[in-house]
Amino acid sequence: MNEQTETSQLGERLQKVLAQAGIGSRREMEEWISAGRVTVNGAVATLGMRVSEGDKVQVDGRFVRLKLQAEQALPRVLLYHKQEGEIVSRDDPNERASVFDSLPKLSGQKWIAIGRLDFNTSGLLIFTTSGELANRLMHPRFEVEREYAVRVQGEMTMEQMHQMAKEGIELEDGVVRFEKLSDEGGEGFNHWYRLVLKEGRNRVVRRTFEALGLPVSRLMRVRFGIINLPPRIKRGMMAELGDAEVRAILEWVGLPIGVARQVVDEGRRSKLPRVRPRKNELAGKANSR
Repeated sequence: MNEQTETSQLGERLQKVLAQAGIGSRREMEEWISAGRVTVNGAVATLGMRVSEGDKVQVDGRFVRLKLQAEQALPRVLLYHKQEGEIVSRDDPNERASVFDSLPKLSGQKWIAIGRLDFNTSGLLIFTTSGELANRLMHPRFEVEREYAVRVQGEMTMEQMHQMAKEGIELEDGVVRFEKLSDEGGEGFNHWYRLVLKEGRNRVVRRTFEALGLPVSRLMRVRFGIINLPPRIKRGMMAELGDAEVRAILEWVGLPIGVARQVVDEGRRSKLPRVRPRKNELAGKANSR
């Protein structure tokens, strides 16, 4: 039995297939399976089990149409310029404005936010219908770069800048080290810096500068991996990437694009302006993966 035949007989891992169906990220699907919320052919699913074409999968009692690798269409990807004063959550007891409020409606799928931004942080937020793509961009082991512009009250010393780029700063949850750090100048008491991180710990940029005695007065994410925030997308605006840009992202993260004949339901496409990033924004080499 050759490897290809054996793989097709074994099928694909359940959590991967559920993520590909756009129900949630792979990590979320693993949690749901462990909690007994998923059944396969009427039996409670177990973590790591495989499914094939013809298997009947239910999540919370509702059937899910399997999207095995060979039949997938391109996922959808949205870029959103988040404003301060919005939360990256669907549920908020305080009923604050959510970034999900104005997203295009989906049928049978949901938008997955790639990387959170806190309430007072603005900038690039990426949404996709692919749990696999979200996992590749967010999981710590892939070390995808996040770039920020930050304005602080005060100015870093040369010793502090050297420490941040070399040894790092010790926080309560571990050492933080900026991959890149540049002085962007400023006026009066406020000073701007540009920095690059390979992690997404909660409020890590703010906590790092606060540990140096430099409170953050403004924080904006301008890049995530090879995806830049295009200047044309103003605060509170969004745009959907075209097929060429989506393929470039999938190739960069190492995900299969699928069969040559891609099936796209045009009736479900929102009438958003397409983003056409410059060559150095999407097609150029990333600093790391």
